[in-house]
Amino acid sequence: MPEDLVTVSLNGSAIAVPSGSTVAAALLNAGLPCRISVSGERRSPLCGIGVCFECRAVVDGRAHGRTCQVVVRDGMVVETEQ
Repeated sequence: MPEDLVTVSLNGSAIAVPSGSTVAAALLNAGLPCRISVSGERRSPLCGIGVCFECRAVVDGRAHGRTCQVVVRDGMVVETEQ
């Protein structure tokens, strides 16, 4: 049975993502960090439950979204924080 996919823009690239996935999972699968720290380190989800804030990114224009708590939807725009 084919998986339902939605299209999400990750840093300007259209990516097909399984429906029901979190934005954090989409970023990890695409090999993208959620943000770059002030010291230049690539940061990605650590806890997966929204406590550590390592998964922050701009989701649909809203800064500092905890991507591990946001489910993808068709047409969503995600920009990693630089």
